[in-house]
Order: sequence, then structure tokens, then C-alpha cells
Amino acid sequence: MSETGSSEAMVSGGLWGPIKPYLEKESLAAFFLGVSSGFPFALLAATLTTRLAQDGIEKSTVTAFTLAFFVYNLKPLWAWIVDGVRLPVIGGLGQRVSWMIVAGLLVMAATVNLAFADPQADIIWTATSAVMLGIAGASFDIVIDAYRIETLKPYQLGTGSGMSQYGWRIGAAGAGALALVVAARWGWTAGYCVCAIFALPAMITAFILGEPPRRKVSAAKRSLQEIWASIAGPFVEFFQRSGALLVLLFILVHKIGDTLANLTFRLLFDDLGFTNDEIAIYDVGVGFWALIIGVFVGGVIYAKLGLKRSVLIALVLMCVSNLSFAALAAAGHSKLGMAGAIGFENFASGYGGVVVVAYFSALCDLRFTAAQYALISAGASAVGRFLTGTTAGSLIETFGYVNFYLLTTVLALPGIVLFWWMMRSGLVDAAMGTAGEVGEGDARSDP
Repeated sequence: MSETGSSEAMVSGGLWGPIKPYLEKESLAAFFLGVSSGFPFALLAATLTTRLAQDGIEKSTVTAFTLAFFVYNLKPLWAWIVDGVRLPVIGGLGQRVSWMIVAGLLVMAATVNLAFADPQADIIWTATSAVMLGIAGASFDIVIDAYRIETLKPYQLGTGSGMSQYGWRIGAAGAGALALVVAARWGWTAGYCVCAIFALPAMITAFILGEPPRRKVSAAKRSLQEIWASIAGPFVEFFQRSGALLVLLFILVHKIGDTLANLTFRLLFDDLGFTNDEIAIYDVGVGFWALIIGVFVGGVIYAKLGLKRSVLIALVLMCVSNLSFAALAAAGHSKLGMAGAIGFENFASGYGGVVVVAYFSALCDLRFTAAQYALISAGASAVGRFLTGTTAGSLIETFGYVNFYLLTTVLALPGIVLFWWMMRSGLVDAAMGTAGEVGEGDARSDP
């Protein structure tokens, strides 16, 4: 039985029903996994930029460090290893637990290595060290995503995705703040070293909970033929499903309009004459709390309405959020308009992030969770990022802000129509992976 056909029957239980999954051990585990997932990215983003700036590194040189982020897009190339290669000695703890410990230790080592790199003495080694942390962080993400998906039961995928996002943001913000505070007193080496402790929540969670109960173990890979099967298997299994090509098309196009619009918000605010204080209050302040609320509502709605309807609502919300910025661009310098547009966009992003991630998680086959989720998540951002980086600015110059945001609204419509048609035709259920299927022990047990 697929999750989409069963979760809606399992979640009646009044107000307590949709809230209860947030307090279950699997959802709490997703929170701690998210904390560890967020910190490497934070140390490579604003924190590293600040460190390089304080060390007097030229801005043109700092841009070379974007390679550290690029490696996150390449993680599908080695994700299959986490599914198909059993680690010696420590492998006795289980495939996921052993890889969680090893990947966590690699992230800690890479963090300490970057801590001792001196940008002023050797900028090339510092950049190399940043890329090494990017590779370790991406590998940690592969294991964390697989462990989260295989630990959560189908009806928990929404709340678990929400808790993971909460954890990610807390881990990223906490590591960034801790690094700055410690660096101000004892230097950047100490600041980075102390942040290595953020890898521990995921490692401890995996060690305490043990191997995920929904983990499907395939035979150990020893021969070259079997190793090749572990590499090709995730692709072959996915494309053998009914409607696989349409699902892939949806993954590629569902967020084009939203991604294209998101890059340009700060440009719009600047051209409309908003001050830095106003941007901080509305974009950062209002936007943050709207996102937090959206994440919570996304988990509740997913539990209440099930996968299909909650995803369709998310697509509509993200489409309308682009329209709200067309209204702001037409209205001009309006604080109320800015607060409304920012609040709605972040609420839609928080809500959509939960339910769409839950859907992508449910698409995975439990034999290839790590490899398939790495492929799906990379594909989901590839087209949007390419278009954003190559066309957003020129489109604004050609059409103006109002027409640009109307265009991004139109670009969001194909994803809505495609998913609606997949719902009506039954392809959402037909293409579901085993991670979205309810088995014995997966059903919700309400009193």
C-alpha cells in the first residue's frame, strides 16, 4: 500500500493527531540530524567569508571559494558508496550507523584542518581545505538524508522533514554564531575547532537509535559486476516505475519560477529605495518567523491531508508568492507591501520545503536511499539554479520587475498542472518508492 493512499486514512485523531508526530522519537531524531547537516555549510558560507575578509584577502580571491559549495552538487557521483560498500570492522554496527560515524569523523577532521589553514600564509591550501570540508559535508549529508528517510515512517515524512529543517537552521546559525564569538576572543583556529562538536548530534543519534528499522539490506558487493550493479541499480530501479519520466520532469521544473524569483528580491528592495534597516526588519525578521511558521504548518497539513493534496497546495502557494512580488513592484516603496510579500513568500517556502522534501523522500527505494535521494535533490535544484544564474538579471532589464515576477508566476504553472495530472491519473502512487509505502509497524498507532 502506498503512503499516499494510506496516510489520509491514518491521520484523523483531532487536533492532537497532526501534532503528535513532532514529539515522536523518529521526528526528534530528524531534528538532531538536521543540526549536524547544517553546520558545515555555515562554516563555508558567511563564516569563511568573514574570516577571509578579516585576514585581508582580496574579494576576487574570495570568489574562488565557491568551489567548496559546488561539490555539494556532485554528491550523486559517490552516494552509491554509502548504499553499496560495507565498511570493515565498524560495519558490524550496521550500514547506516557505521557510515554516519565515519562521515561525522571526516567532517570533524576537515573542520579542524580548515581551522589550522592560514589564508595569509597559503591561500591555495586554505581553498583546498575548504573544498575538502565541502566534500566531507556533502558526504555527511548523504548519510544523514538516508538515515532520516529510513528512520521515519511514511506518515512522519512531513513532520520529520520539518524537524530536520528546524535542526538545519539551528545548526547553521549556532555554528556561525559560535565561530564568530570564539574567534573574537581566541582566534579563528579556535573558532573553527570548537564548531566540530556540531557533528556529534547526528553521530550520537545514530549510535543510540541503531540501524533504521526500514533499511533494506542488499547482498554485500564484492565483484566488479556487483559494484557496477550498486552504481546502476538506483537509476534502473527508478526508470522501471510507471510514470518515471513524468516524475523526473516534475522534479526538474517544479521550482523554476520560485528559484528564478528568489535571487532578485534584494535587487528589487534596493531599487524601491528600502533602507538596510528596513530590509533587516522585514526580510530577515518577518521572513524568519514566517518561515518557521510555514515549516510547522507544512508538517501539520501533511499529516492531516496526506502527501498528494499537501504538495499541490505547496505548489500553488509558491506560485502565488511570486505574484505578491509583482504587486509589491507595482506598489513601489510600501512597508506594508514588503512585509506582506516577504511574509507570504517565506511562509510558502517553509511549507513547501517540508511537503516537497517529504515527497522526494517517499520517492526513494529503501535499497538505494542514499543514491536516489542525492540524485533527486541535485536534480531539483539544477535547472532553477542554471536559469537563475544566467537569465534573471537580463530578464529584469528587458521586462521590468512587474512583468518579470508575472513571468515567474507563469513559469510555476507547468509544475502545478503536471502534478495535478499525475494525481488524477494515479501516477503519483504508481511511481512511489518503497520509502513511501506503509508496511507492518509503519502505521500510526493512535489510542
